[in-house]
Amino acid sequence: MTAGSRVAIIPARGGSKRIPRKNIREFCGKPMIAWSIEAALSSGCFDRVIVSTDDDEIAEVAKKYGAEVPFVRSPELSDDHTGTIPVIRHAVDRLNQHGVLVEYACCIYATAPFIAVEDIQRGFRLMQQQSSDYAFSVTSYAFPIQRAICITPTDRIAMFSPEHFNTRSQDLEEAWHDAGQFYWGTAEAWLQERALFSEQAIPVKLPRHRVQDIDTPEDWSRAEWMFKAMQASKGNQ
Repeated sequence: MTAGSRVAIIPARGGSKRIPRKNIREFCGKPMIAWSIEAALSSGCFDRVIVSTDDDEIAEVAKKYGAEVPFVRSPELSDDHTGTIPVIRHAVDRLNQHGVLVEYACCIYATAPFIAVEDIQRGFRLMQQQSSDYAFSVTSYAFPIQRAICITPTDRIAMFSPEHFNTRSQDLEEAWHDAGQFYWGTAEAWLQERALFSEQAIPVKLPRHRVQDIDTPEDWSRAEWMFKAMQASKGNQ
């Protein structure tokens, strides 16, 4: 049995609804999932890079770009309602059953083309340096969430926190959100399905310009423009 393995697990189901086949749709010259696989491989952090999928075509693309697909994810874990933690728990459990004793597992989303090798490495260092269940990517909100407004059922305006109407922006606490790129965790935390958002998680802070959710066609177009701009900027340095 292999002791103390570090594995990257990339969840990639085939049933994306809002952007069909988005995990393998071409993004700036490569299938979307290829960016995540290549970052994981280049980081040097992992003994194995694995894709968890229920889809044969995704499996073939994943293997082409250097990932392993040692098992097929069950339909019960591939619907619209299954969260990330049960999928990673399943993968860690399957690996353990097949003689790979996982110590750390890093979930890397298949739709994270902005993921950087140095951030994956930094997350692992934080896991080693501090006693925690998880370390994952976060970024700050661009606007104080305490001054957020909503539109009422009568199409009028209301504040979520009216007590902060007269509070200066610089006096409000900065708020952060999940950047949706990667989640380092101990095997024990994944197997016990411990909560991600807790005192036992370490933030890996990313700049806002390297964070982009890709859930709609509009998101996709914006992400491609941002990605191309970043690549052009690197080329001019």
